[in-house]
Amino acid sequence: MIIDLRSDTITQPTPAMREAMFTAQLGDDVLGDDPTVNALEAKAAALFGMEAALFCASGTMTNQLAIRTHTRPGDDVICDYLSHVYQYEGGGISVNALASASLPQGERGKLTPDLIREYIYNPADSHKPLSRLVVLENTVNKGGGCYYTVPEIAAIRQVCDEHGLILHLDGARLFNALVETGDPTEAYGQLFDSISICLSKGLGCPVGSLLIGKADMIRQARRYRKLMGGGWRQAGFLAAAGIYALDHHIDRLKIDHARARKIGIMLEQAPEVESILPIDTNIVIFKLSANLLATDYVAQLETKGIRSVAFGKHLVRFVTHLDLTDEMMTNLEVRLR
Repeated sequence: MIIDLRSDTITQPTPAMREAMFTAQLGDDVLGDDPTVNALEAKAAALFGMEAALFCASGTMTNQLAIRTHTRPGDDVICDYLSHVYQYEGGGISVNALASASLPQGERGKLTPDLIREYIYNPADSHKPLSRLVVLENTVNKGGGCYYTVPEIAAIRQVCDEHGLILHLDGARLFNALVETGDPTEAYGQLFDSISICLSKGLGCPVGSLLIGKADMIRQARRYRKLMGGGWRQAGFLAAAGIYALDHHIDRLKIDHARARKIGIMLEQAPEVESILPIDTNIVIFKLSANLLATDYVAQLETKGIRSVAFGKHLVRFVTHLDLTDEMMTNLEVRLR
């Protein structure tokens, strides 16, 4: 039995999700007539109380489309140094948007109003780029799945309003945060100019993310999606999985979180583990003793049938997901001893 904790992206569609996919009505999304894609986009927009949505292949694409749409060449994007848009999207801020990035370093990847203020350039200073966009990540992947609350975001929104800045959310694991905080999705629609949500992580879809925002912004993003080669044809198969996930897979994220915390308790007993980041959602990041490299430890775990990811020189990441079973959890405890 392989226990795969590399990511929540490795899940397989459930039988019920497969049935929804196989029975989906199809059209040509580039021509705008795939009814299932249209239904998914309308459902996502309504969920957040926003005007429109755009179905895309990945969260990287939705984030990069947002940045490209909100900025002009030479603008500056403020995001935490640990943020996915900076660390894991291939330099897309500079390649796709021709923008620069200012990189505050918040606690566990979370920005604060004061941090953002420090990185806003004076628009009258011609030596500097124009600060245009702030990007938050919720939950923060490299921060161990920590999350923002609505009051924290509202304080950041106020700073953005004071300085004429646009606010985008990389919400790849947003629903993991929402099941912990109980915050309404509509509150996010009121606070952000655009939101990216991923369907292929905790929600268990095989492919897909959504960019949500105002109709004019989404219309422009659709044009850029085509430019990037991201136009779908009969994408209703994948959209049906997204509809099913939004209807059935959000509340169950609490199971993933409980299992992550149980894994944390297991790791506390391991002598090679020096420390563990607080476990807020479904991500477990732990630090090994100084004489043990993460790459070596990950290789050791592989021989025990446990798959994981080296997340730094001495850091390892586990991620729980819907394909992790109670039997696997029992086996994991034995194998980690």
